[in-house]
Amino acid sequence: MAYKNARDVLPEALLAQVQRYCSGELLYVPAKTDSKIVWGGRSGARKHYAERNAKIRRLYSEQYSAEALADMFYLSVDSIKKIVRGSSV
Repeated sequence: MAYKNARDVLPEALLAQVQRYCSGELLYVPAKTDSKIVWGGRSGARKHYAERNAKIRRLYSEQYSAEALADMFYLSVDSIKKIVRGSSV
């Protein structure tokens, strides 16, 4: 996220109103709720972990132990159990 000078992006009237409340301070303007990208949406991490977790659930249903899956995926046994139960990790 890059900083932008308010003078370059806001109309003068709006800039004057903003300056009444926080002149010379840094101001964070959050993105619109409907335009936010979910965690991992841009990088593909969300898809990667969803596929990994689906594979863990499938292998667990094929009688792999939580300990074996923990070794296979470099996770703790507790993390494997959370994934199998469907809890977020």
